[in-house]
Amino acid sequence: QVQLVESGGGLVQPGGSLRLSCVASGRTSSTWTMAWFRQAPGQEREFVGSINRSGSNTVYADSVKGRFTISRDNVMNTVALQMNGLKPEDTDVYLCAADGTPLSRTSVSNLQRYDYWGQGTQVTVSS
Repeated sequence: QVQLVESGGGLVQPGGSLRLSCVASGRTSSTWTMAWFRQAPGQEREFVGSINRSGSNTVYADSVKGRFTISRDNVMNTVALQMNGLKPEDTDVYLCAADGTPLSRTSVSNLQRYDYWGQGTQVTVSS
């Protein structure tokens, strides 16, 4: 089985920064595409960004492009989301996801691509 655990969330003022981490354990693979989504209560999960197996290709939602950066360490089985210039509208639960299917033709922004999900970590941006 695979487990993803996020950490690093918290309360930050507008314009501030946070760094989220996702640690994968169990029968994981460094070939998986990893992604971050965010979700408000009662809302559909929203794509934030993704990173391929080697880290050579990253994709970001327009709403976070230029402010957020995804990176991965395949030795430590971790994925990070560096968030700068945070805005109140960034307030959400942030979830880590892994696809488990390296050659999937499904878009990286599609929820159905991902087989494994973390529990999420709360990010609150408020003054």
